[in-house]
Amino acid sequence: MFQLSLATVSHGAVASIPLILVAPFALLLLLIATMPLTPPRVKHLWEHYYPHIAIGLGLVVAAYYLWRVEGGGTVIGHTAHEYFSFISLIGALYVVAGGIHIKVKGESTPVVNVAFLAVGAVLANFIGTTGASMVMIRPWIRLNKIRISAFHIVFFIFVVSNVGGALTPIGDPPLFLGYLRGVPFFWLLDHVIGQWIVTLVALLVAFYVFDRRSFARMPVRLRHESEAPDTWRFDGMMNVLFLGVIIAAVFLPDYWFLREIVMLGAAVASYRLTPKDVHLENHFSFGPIKEVAFLFIGIFATMMPALNYLEQHGHEFGFERAPAYYFASGGLSAVLDNAPTYVNFLKLAEVSASTGGGGESTPAAEHAAVHQLLADRPELVIAVSLGAVFFGAMTYIGNGPNFMVKSIAESAGVRVPSFFGYIGRYSLPILLPILAVCGWIFLH
Repeated sequence: MFQLSLATVSHGAVASIPLILVAPFALLLLLIATMPLTPPRVKHLWEHYYPHIAIGLGLVVAAYYLWRVEGGGTVIGHTAHEYFSFISLIGALYVVAGGIHIKVKGESTPVVNVAFLAVGAVLANFIGTTGASMVMIRPWIRLNKIRISAFHIVFFIFVVSNVGGALTPIGDPPLFLGYLRGVPFFWLLDHVIGQWIVTLVALLVAFYVFDRRSFARMPVRLRHESEAPDTWRFDGMMNVLFLGVIIAAVFLPDYWFLREIVMLGAAVASYRLTPKDVHLENHFSFGPIKEVAFLFIGIFATMMPALNYLEQHGHEFGFERAPAYYFASGGLSAVLDNAPTYVNFLKLAEVSASTGGGGESTPAAEHAAVHQLLADRPELVIAVSLGAVFFGAMTYIGNGPNFMVKSIAESAGVRVPSFFGYIGRYSLPILLPILAVCGWIFLH
């Protein structure tokens, strides 16, 4: 049986574990990627049993670590702490964003639509791509109700649900995992603002071309109605205060779960104080965040052997240049969940950029390795971050909000592209060239 070396946490000794222990991680990601695309009966089984599958696969890995790996309990404890921090932020943002409802009367012109998407892209960095998508997708549909088309939904996914959230750890789950592993909060804002602006502007220009043609085909009477003044109303504005509390909590010291307690406290207060009418108008439920919570228990647990393998053998993969990390992390993020993809490629960058390999896996050692990587090869962190966030828009399954937006649009009567229609008509001919050119400009 193939073996891989695992550096234990507490003593630095090396234990041997079977390489097949990486299989639960690969299987779980494969199921997450393919089950939503299966026939209704199979999909229904997955929707019913995914918590059992995710937790079961995680327990298989955890049991082996406890039973056979020296210091395995410490590895599991660190992983559990990281998961709790991750789900506290994602869950708190989801609940608080669900208490904000934007009401729109009137219709939109192409210029207003571009401005709306741009605002959504900026907002994604403060409340996350999931929060921004949930707050803005229904107003977006209402704003364009006379001529809502598939491309309106697709570009919303491109801009608000993915590319927009590339500047802060709050913006997209992969980046928060990077923050937990030692990437400073404002590091990306300092280093990728140019790439973000160029990519965002290119997408907005492409959208404007589509939307201008759609607007020009409207009857003159409807076009005049679209140019009438719009009226906006915001309900649940007190939740902006709770969003501020959550953002401030990110900067609290990692001591006795203070950061997570403040985040979850803000979420509980938001849920209890938000009027029920606002939640009803947003069709708020805990279903999506429950799915994320269960799946990521499995992802965090099963990912441990994969990270340890990369720690020991990452230098053998031959990844040296930033474009390779950008397209490789992006390619996997397009078809798998982008959060675990990011973590694994960040680990690969740490090991490949160092002269050593492996070592202890304590949180302090992890932070030190990331800080060294930021000092020596910052372009690799940029490449992995942008690849994971940007390419999550390539398919419906690349990032969590994508399917959520698709589902909300379908429930509102909007005809959205099929899985392969999304890729064939929009991702490959529009998004991929933009991401490739921007990657070549900034990472070449």
